[in-house]
Amino acid sequence: MKNYKKSIDVTALPGHVAIIMDGNGRWAQKYSVPRIEGHRKGADVIEPVVDAALELGIGVLTLYAFSTENWIRPADEIQGLWKILDYYFKMKLETIIRKGIRIRHSGRLEQLPEKTVNTITNAIHKTAHNDKLVLNFCLNYGGQQEILDAVNAWVTCRKGNESMTADSMRDNLYTAGLPDVDLMIRTSGEYRISNFLLWQLAYSELVFLDVLWPDFTQNDFYKAVYLYQHRERRYGGI
Repeated sequence: MKNYKKSIDVTALPGHVAIIMDGNGRWAQKYSVPRIEGHRKGADVIEPVVDAALELGIGVLTLYAFSTENWIRPADEIQGLWKILDYYFKMKLETIIRKGIRIRHSGRLEQLPEKTVNTITNAIHKTAHNDKLVLNFCLNYGGQQEILDAVNAWVTCRKGNESMTADSMRDNLYTAGLPDVDLMIRTSGEYRISNFLLWQLAYSELVFLDVLWPDFTQNDFYKAVYLYQHRERRYGGI
């Protein structure tokens, strides 16, 4: 197996990496265990991937954790996801603080259980001054809804006949203050962006890996960065 880390050019790293963490359910099916076990296994993958991003010096890592469309899943699976999230931050928050990671949330807090909202806001508050890596969780997130919310937020403070600009759109997105995505990774072999960061992905490099998220390793992360570095980004030019 190729060690991709050794092949990475540390002078040409993506500033913002986003990941669609797909395949937990199929991993559970593959090993004949309940779906929630796939989500638990997937949660265990987050820390080593974050450590890989930290070691490379990547500034922002965004994880697609729960979409606005995921509410159609069975209620017991959804409740299990909130318990995993609450447990994750209970067990990992001190480590996150020690490593200098700043937690962000992108999405709507509405609909989420009160305990989960408290967990998220507490993590954001306690890591607000950290500056090694921004770890942005997209939770109860939908890209189309984000754009609608941004436009509606801008309309409420619009001045006169002012027109919306790209900068004013960015300032009203859930990800305000973060750079656009350079590299988007999707696991599980699916080739879709699934309503994820529609504005922010406009000029991103997309890497699709045929590995289920619970089996995703640091070497897979390094492979995606390596592939990114071998793309030519022209932004519409020649």
